[in-house]
Amino acid sequence: MYWKRILVALLACTFLLGGMPGPVAAAPEAKPESAGDKPALETTADAAVLMENSTGRVLLAKEPDKELPMASVTKIMTLLLAVEAVEQGKVKLTDRVVTSENAWEMGGSQIYLEPGEEMSLEEMLIAVAVGSANDASVAVAEHVLGSEEAFVQAMNERAKQLGLKHTHFVNPTGLPAKGHYTSAHDMAVIMRECLKYPLFKRISSIYEYDLRGGEFKLWNTNKLLKWFQGTDAGKTGWTNEAKYCLASSAERDGLRLIAVVLGTPEPRSHFRESIKLYKYGFARFQAVKLAGKGETVKQLPVGKGVADKLAVVPAAPVSVVAPRGEQKGFAMRLELPARVTAPVVKGQKVGECVVVKNGREELRVPLVAGHDVPKAGLGQQIQRMFTRLYGG
Repeated sequence: MYWKRILVALLACTFLLGGMPGPVAAAPEAKPESAGDKPALETTADAAVLMENSTGRVLLAKEPDKELPMASVTKIMTLLLAVEAVEQGKVKLTDRVVTSENAWEMGGSQIYLEPGEEMSLEEMLIAVAVGSANDASVAVAEHVLGSEEAFVQAMNERAKQLGLKHTHFVNPTGLPAKGHYTSAHDMAVIMRECLKYPLFKRISSIYEYDLRGGEFKLWNTNKLLKWFQGTDAGKTGWTNEAKYCLASSAERDGLRLIAVVLGTPEPRSHFRESIKLYKYGFARFQAVKLAGKGETVKQLPVGKGVADKLAVVPAAPVSVVAPRGEQKGFAMRLELPARVTAPVVKGQKVGECVVVKNGREELRVPLVAGHDVPKAGLGQQIQRMFTRLYGG
């Protein structure tokens, strides 16, 4: 019975130590630490995630699924819906956005819009991204979908589409509200989706901006744009309930990382804790680039077209992330038909590029047409057939 008591005691200790808050643990996908190693790093954040952008692989995590208030980090989803609406042609950056009384009534961080005041949608989005303006957030929401309520519903629907299980929105601003929460992992996923859009990166990276013809100066609340090399996107947040929060992204040497920290305790601590995550990620991992976006990886035969060949290109960079020193052994496998038939439109998907290592699939990237190949006229097709048969 004595050995059984020892075993129970050891198991109890293991359970207690494993449940202690504080250390950020290396995610299962990252190289595991051996027994006796110190934690990868420690953070004062209530929850934190370090994710690499190309595949969404989590490199470090602390309480990644813990549901927490996120204050103005909420606006990343607000910006995502607005940017997607622009991309889809539902609204234009040149649209004139009229301030409603509902938007005017927003407290907290704002640009002091007056009822009836007009600005372009582009300037409203810059006010949201750079100045964290609550009034501009509501004005944008009302312009994109007609009402704040409809926009919030769309925010939650978009969260479901992204597979988020620990996020629920009550408003587009992040002002305190019951039932308004996210998790560090969910917010990293939203940020990753935002980074697909050049418009988001452009407005998110603006550090200062003159509004109203220079009468009102905006300074970006994300100080990492100046404090940490490679940072080009992000959104801060603070309320008494949420404490200090930040979701951001930085890129160095082709490696793009996303860092989310929620609930850090004191001013500027969200910047400090994010920098810790970035330093860990950039020191231990590297990007392995196999092909660039738009780089021709194969010439595919074309039937019935004005051209005989089609340049096949990746729709996104073919790049994976590996621990430093383990960058060798990756290979590309092209999954393509033997030929395509015209007409072919530039950007049309024709196959997939699969990155493998040791027989394991690491990444899939769509392969698309690099240019248009119109269908040849009947005369051209007949002439080409005779040329192939008889030469000349």
